[in-house]
Amino acid sequence: MKEIEDIVRIPVKFSEMDPMARVWHGNYVKYFEDGRESFGRHYPGCDYEVMMQTGITAPIYEIHVKCLKPLEMNDVAVIHTFYVPKRGARLDYRYEIYRERDGELCCTGSTTQLFIDRNGEQMLERPYFYEDWLNSHKQ
Repeated sequence: MKEIEDIVRIPVKFSEMDPMARVWHGNYVKYFEDGRESFGRHYPGCDYEVMMQTGITAPIYEIHVKCLKPLEMNDVAVIHTFYVPKRGARLDYRYEIYRERDGELCCTGSTTQLFIDRNGEQMLERPYFYEDWLNSHKQ
């Protein structure tokens, strides 16, 4: 399986600004979440709704953020979210966030989420819905 991509556009809000009139660096993590939510809507089957229904969660284990250029007031963040196939009971994504007005790459990053069962234990095997999702997206 190769990477799968989703793209979502998010207008920058005033509440996301720092005192330098740029998006505060911590908000890029929120944009990553926006990207994962959009990804789940466009590629259903291993999304947050399914996880909530099954009682299996996938909290963030690791996150990397690299800020390259600023997003500012009235910009639109174009978030590219890529599912990165890896072995094991985990979800890996990488992100590219562009400034819509000029196409500049503003931020890159990645996240790893680990599956946790109903008892709060880390899963060593992939949940059935994740296996089904993977099989439905083989290319």
